[in-house]
Amino acid sequence: MAGKPPASDPVQDAPEVGAPQHSAVGVPAITHALRISQQQMGVRRTALTLLRVNQKSGFDCPGCAWPEGEQRHTAEFCENGAKAVAEEATLRRVTPEFFAAHPVADLADRSGYWLGQQGRLTHPMYLAEGAEHYEPVSWERAFDILGDELTALASPDEAVFYTSGRTSNEAAFLFQLFAREFGTNNLPDCSNMCHESSGSALTETLGVGKGSVLLEDLYKADLIIVAGQNPGTNHPRMLTALEKAKAGGARIISVNPLPEAGLERFKNPQTPRGLAGGGTALTDLFLQVRIGGDQALFRALCRRILETEGAVDQEFIDAHTHGFEEFAATARGADPEETLRATGLRQEEIDAALEMVLASRRTIVCWAMGLTQHKHSVPTIREVVNFLLLRGNIGRPGAGVCPVRGHSNVQGDRTMGIFERPAPSFLDALEKEFGFAPPREHGYDVVRAIRALRDGDAKVFFAMGGNFVSATPDTDVTEAAVRRARLTVHVSTKLNRSHAVTGARALILPTLGRTERDVQGGAEQFVTVEDSMGMVHASRGRLAPAGPQLLSETAIVARMARRVLGTQSRTPWEEFARDYGTIRDRIARVIPGFEDFNAKVARPGGFTLPHAPRDSRSFPTATGKANFTAAPVEYPHVPEGRLLLQTLRSHDQYNTTIYGLDDRYRGIKNGRRVVLIHPEDAQEHGFADGAYADLVSEWTDGSERRAPGFRVVHYPTARGCAAAYYPETNVLVPLDHTADTSNTPASKSVVIRLERPQEDGAAAEG
Repeated sequence: MAGKPPASDPVQDAPEVGAPQHSAVGVPAITHALRISQQQMGVRRTALTLLRVNQKSGFDCPGCAWPEGEQRHTAEFCENGAKAVAEEATLRRVTPEFFAAHPVADLADRSGYWLGQQGRLTHPMYLAEGAEHYEPVSWERAFDILGDELTALASPDEAVFYTSGRTSNEAAFLFQLFAREFGTNNLPDCSNMCHESSGSALTETLGVGKGSVLLEDLYKADLIIVAGQNPGTNHPRMLTALEKAKAGGARIISVNPLPEAGLERFKNPQTPRGLAGGGTALTDLFLQVRIGGDQALFRALCRRILETEGAVDQEFIDAHTHGFEEFAATARGADPEETLRATGLRQEEIDAALEMVLASRRTIVCWAMGLTQHKHSVPTIREVVNFLLLRGNIGRPGAGVCPVRGHSNVQGDRTMGIFERPAPSFLDALEKEFGFAPPREHGYDVVRAIRALRDGDAKVFFAMGGNFVSATPDTDVTEAAVRRARLTVHVSTKLNRSHAVTGARALILPTLGRTERDVQGGAEQFVTVEDSMGMVHASRGRLAPAGPQLLSETAIVARMARRVLGTQSRTPWEEFARDYGTIRDRIARVIPGFEDFNAKVARPGGFTLPHAPRDSRSFPTATGKANFTAAPVEYPHVPEGRLLLQTLRSHDQYNTTIYGLDDRYRGIKNGRRVVLIHPEDAQEHGFADGAYADLVSEWTDGSERRAPGFRVVHYPTARGCAAAYYPETNVLVPLDHTADTSNTPASKSVVIRLERPQEDGAAAEG
């Protein structure tokens, strides 16, 4: 019944395992989405809410950042988008009475799934030092607690201000403005854990740390390479774009250690063919690359392009690039056998890919976490750029780089200045506009913030959204670090584990969601977001707030700023809280591309931010040109008797939010503690299908980390590779196992071994 939370935390018995599926979406996706929506919202609220998702006059889905086209479907949402909306627009409530009934120790023992199912937070809550329960407090008292703690710090750099991707442009701009006026650049965000490697590589090579394609480019492409990405689960609306691209003549290469159902066949629920069960075969060539072998794959293709007469766009290279000769010499000198071995592919598969590449004049490479979360992720993405530059596929319609972001507005938050290493020009613009001198020293990213908390160098942790302790690596280390803080603060819509892993004191500040009406100063406000392709548009919620105590993120930041900074701050915080248009006026004067912001965003569908490589084939790099890079081929070397693990999502999951215990496309039901291993690898390690194992990661310093009790599932992965869900396996990722340059946790390449469960050695037999 809608409005009634589940009574208890479900026990995960032995997961049920069936055959993986070979198609995605279709009628089952509709059925599942509507069932969950009606359970959470009821029938009428489901209809009213879902029909506003991603509409020009509606609200931006709080799920993924995939863009919308000019023409929108009536139902412009996917299965996981419906789940995200349902959990935000739920009728379930987490009231002060709930916290009185559940001590923090009890919450800490609950699963993330159970916590998320309890519903929307309704009141500011405070956990006093030594207390067992959160208790309700007024907003004034909450801001006093926060203000007293921040102003008592020996240095502003003892505070960490974390941001999740769901934060609006307006709230993100105010949040970074407050942090910098307070005196620190400690602004880690979820980009540090996902596409930081993309931004690092693209800024160096192209001068802009974002993708260079628009949605329309996919429809003009001859070839689309989807590498290290699972759109069927993580960006389902991308499948519609790929289907349209196929109809226009595009061919698709999928590169992944795992076969992914959505990339095999898409049953579009918006079309009669999709509903009838036929669907569209998307992938023309599946390259089942070994984990971490993507750089070697693109290097192999680059070498073959260089060897093929007439394949290189020399005119483009001469006019627009730098470093070609050094790169070409390095690529030609690569050992073909070692390169092939790193990919795990057969030579005939490389040949087939090359044939498709040479037949294409307009090529797009899309990627996600499968490329960004390795030690050598930045060189990998640089190699993707090399591959595209060789044939002039930057700044050409239907061609370019397409890093596909996860969180809605994670890209917008970075554009708004949520970054621990801000550009001097951005700080100069802030100083000119607001009349204070921003700090110039670089701050903490996510990994460095955890170390600072661990070492006692950071004492206050403030999170604008997200579930920090579940999203980050090395779970035991991270949780111990967070517990050392003097105060932890979370601006949240729902419960998650981070509310149960606290500093000496803790605050939960409940906020409005995307679906809800935001009235400030007697007028209805709207916010803006930036999608994965640099489109900025408005988002307007229509539902009544989940409770009268809720404040918007913007109001929370503004009130916190005035309480902490006092009257010496000349920033008009109260005005910003009353009228979000005044924030956009300031953004327009600080951030290039946002000139006349209020007028531009008033247009239905919003506007496109400028992108110099795409718009004019100009490259704002140190050399003034697009940069080829020359680097040796890197790939993970796995000791004998070990496997390489990648952490990933299930289909009933969005980042750390668990919607259910099934992974329909992979054939998993009623369980999450599973490890997917190739049958031959499992047999070599002595584990039958259905046996249980502890996963033990091994790090270069000799330390080990253990995740116990995983059911072994024989699965068609690449040989030598394994996969398991996060956050359950984040405990296996060493804090120091990060990507060079970007410092992103290398969660996609963790060396593990399988051991018989410690508590029951016989459980793994037979």
